[in-house]
Amino acid sequence: MTERTLISSGTATEREFGYSRAVRAGGFVSVAGTTAMTADGPVGGTDVAEQTRECLRRIQAALEQAGAGLPDVVRTRIFVVDIDTWREVGRVHREVFAETLPATSIVEVARLFDPRLLVEIEADAIAE
Repeated sequence: MTERTLISSGTATEREFGYSRAVRAGGFVSVAGTTAMTADGPVGGTDVAEQTRECLRRIQAALEQAGAGLPDVVRTRIFVVDIDTWREVGRVHREVFAETLPATSIVEVARLFDPRLLVEIEADAIAE
C-alpha cells in the first residue's frame, strides 16, 4: 500500500464528516472541496471573487503542508451556486494558475453547505 500523508486544517467539519483537507499518496496530492467559510461567515462576504481567492489561498496552504505547491496542480474542479459568476471566478483562477494552466471544470450546483457560500474548489497535484 502506498504511504499516505493526511493534512488537516483542524476544522470541526473535517472531524464531523471524517475527511482530510488533503491527502498525499506518493507524489499525488488531492485537496478536498475548499470554501472560504469561517465561524463568522465566508471570507469575502458576498463577493464571489474574494471567496474564490480565499479558497485558492487555503488550497495553497494545504498543498504546502503536503510538500507541494500551486505549480504542481494538474486539475481543479470549481462548484458555483450561480454559473453567471464564471467570469469573476475564472479571472481569479487565471491569476493563480496563468503559468501552469491545469485542467479544470466549473459547474453550477443547487447549493453548498452554507447558503452564504458561493464557490467551492477542489485541486489535484503531482509533486516530486
